[in-house]
Amino acid sequence: MILKYIYTGELDLAKQSGEDILGLLVSSDELLIDELFNHVQDYLIEKQTSWVQKNFVLVLHTVFQLTSCKKLQDYCLESICEDPEPFISSKTFLSLDKDILFGLLKRNDLQIKEIAAWDCLIKWGIEQTPGLGIRPYKAIIPHHIYEEVAEFYYKKTLPKTTTLPPRTGKSGSLTSTIIKPKLINIISNWIDRNNSAAHSNNDKYKFSLIYLMSRDGFDYRTFYNKCNGQGPFVVLIRVQSKKIYGGYNPIGYAGRNNRWLSSIESFIFSFENDQDIHNMKIGRVTNTTYSVYDNRNSNNFFNFGGDLYISEQNLYVGFNSAHYENIFGGGQSPSIEEIEVFSVIKK
Repeated sequence: MILKYIYTGELDLAKQSGEDILGLLVSSDELLIDELFNHVQDYLIEKQTSWVQKNFVLVLHTVFQLTSCKKLQDYCLESICEDPEPFISSKTFLSLDKDILFGLLKRNDLQIKEIAAWDCLIKWGIEQTPGLGIRPYKAIIPHHIYEEVAEFYYKKTLPKTTTLPPRTGKSGSLTSTIIKPKLINIISNWIDRNNSAAHSNNDKYKFSLIYLMSRDGFDYRTFYNKCNGQGPFVVLIRVQSKKIYGGYNPIGYAGRNNRWLSSIESFIFSFENDQDIHNMKIGRVTNTTYSVYDNRNSNNFFNFGGDLYISEQNLYVGFNSAHYENIFGGGQSPSIEEIEVFSVIKK
């Protein structure tokens, strides 16, 4: 592959295995072929996502030996942090390099409970130390913790020691049943009018769930009351095909009656699924006079320029492209599975 690239300037990776592509990454780094190295790194992130996620340990052990492979290193670590369960429960996890594991556990955005982190660390330690006897070692455990653990074990007395605070995570510790954390990071960048930084971290905003259809009911009055007075918000709608539609209202609801509000910051968007970063679309407002609609007495849950709205419990997408960039094509009315609304507060 290296020779073909050198002599022809062309290279087709579509039929190559993930292992061969990773090997090509190493070779292009050793030979200082920067253009090829950057192309292969991007190809693994964008086109070999599934293979990389199934072989995180192999990829991590490889790329952490390459100082110029920061982009792929960050991609792997951020992907693990967003959904660590498949990784820490895999058989290969137990062979993970010590420095990589410790670096991962120290990250504040690792979406894992502390007890689960301890469990996986203990399993990893046992695997890394053949013949290790399993018993409490008083000499290496702080005295107050040892005594409280013993009290709990023998007398069921709850410990008095303050537990560690939970990891704060990114993007305001967003908990969503519709999208993965990396997508809310993208939405945060869109709020900052940054359309190209899909992989850059953005923790400027706190996202708080204020409405959940499956919890609060599918009623426009409830929807409005939950969102009223909460300031700017993001609405997410998952439909039966698992596609996700959404919009950002930078003004919010304030009990107005039958009013179109003007804003240059509002936008609509779509994702193909809960972790799509390749086929996502954003449409910014083009006619600010009809940015967002506020009417406390209307059965419109929300309305973004007539291009994305719910009326009488039906979702309407792409029926009017006069006020936002046309990202939806023709009109459609898919069936709704779930709706979430998050208030957006700048930290």
